[in-house]
Formats: sequence, C-alpha cells, structure tokens
Amino acid sequence: MNLFAPPDARLTLRVLAKLLAYPDAELRAHLGELREALRAERALSLARRSELEALIDRLAATPALEAEAAYVELFDRGRSTSLHLFEHVHGDSRDRGPAMIDLIRTYEEAGLLFGPDELPDHLCVLLEFASTLAPRAAREFLAETAHLLVKVFSALLGRGSPYASALGAVIELAGEKAQAVPLASEPALDEAWEEPAAFDGCSTQGQARPGTPQPVQIVRQSPQTHQTQGAHA
Repeated sequence: MNLFAPPDARLTLRVLAKLLAYPDAELRAHLGELREALRAERALSLARRSELEALIDRLAATPALEAEAAYVELFDRGRSTSLHLFEHVHGDSRDRGPAMIDLIRTYEEAGLLFGPDELPDHLCVLLEFASTLAPRAAREFLAETAHLLVKVFSALLGRGSPYASALGAVIELAGEKAQAVPLASEPALDEAWEEPAAFDGCSTQGQARPGTPQPVQIVRQSPQTHQTQGAHA
C-alpha cells in the first residue's frame, strides 16, 4: 500500500459512485457537473480522468434505453462483474446476512441512513460512505476491499467495458495499483441459474448408478434483480 498522504478525494468518490450507478435520466442530466467535479478536485491522474471523461461522453451519447440495458446486462447478469461486493466473498451463503448487518451498523454509526431498496455492500454505497471520511480513513476503508475491486476491474477489462476506468480509479484511491489478474471462467448465465430436473437419473456430475456416492450440486434458483443504489446522509 502507498503510505504517502492520500489526496482529498471526497468529490471524486461521489462522482465515481454516480458513474457506477444505474444510468437513469437524473444521472444523465448531471453528467456535465460530474466532469467538472473531477477536473476541479484533481484527485486522480490526468490519464485516469481522461478515461472517466470518455465514459461520461459515452453515457451522454448513448440513447437512454440502450445505456440502461447495457448496464443491466453488464452488472446484473453475472457474478464476476457484480458491484455487490459480498457476492464475491459470500455468494448466496448464510454468512452474507451477518456481514450485511455489520456493514449497516458501520454506516449508521457514521450517520448514514438507508432506503428500503438499498443494499449496503453495493460499491456505490461504499463509495458514498468513503466520501464522508477523512482522506486517510477513506483510503484505509477502500483498501479493505481492494482485492475484490481488482477482480471486478479485471472482469470489466476482459469485456472491454469503459466502466473498467471507474473501478481502476477506485483501486488507485485505495492506494493500490490497478492491474488485471487472472480470473476463473464464469459459466454461461443459463447454466449458472439452471435448476436441475428432479429424479433426472443424474449425469456425469451426479449419481450414475444407484448406491454410488453422489456429489451435492448447489444452484441458484432465480436471477439477481436490479436494485436502486445509493446512500443518504
């Protein structure tokens, strides 16, 4: 980790939270302000700011329905690019619930309150929270998630997505280097969410003959739906 004093990046963190949110009409109406905030604070390198401005230009130029559909396809239809960070740690296990509760308590102690549709582990919420902290505390908080952010960053790079620049910026504000890492291949969406047929006789992954050991197959039953994100002070 970089031990030098981190820059004051409060505005930049909020800009990144907005850029990684669902690109609705309200967001697109304020893209110019987001650009000016990045330029004014200069918490990121010129090269990274240029990439983010290219993302802003792309969002501004893309028709609304196309931008929204692309966002859902990218972030809501696959685990490797999910912005819900606990998805990369706990998946659908029981450990996710207690981790969520602990994170909510951390936010509430800092005075942040949640709406009914907001999930605490979404990256946009973490960024909003980090923007309320002193620079060093914000860097330390983000650094705790850097190993997860690098995975999402790598997955976005692999898809050639301009959103990778936003993840790269978060990683750098965490004091880490934004570089791609190898990722395990992700199953196709239909395969990942497929529910096995009951008493199917089992394939090579199941029981080939009665009386032989059969591995347990855990599958998801329904796709993740889009959640509206954000945090309110």
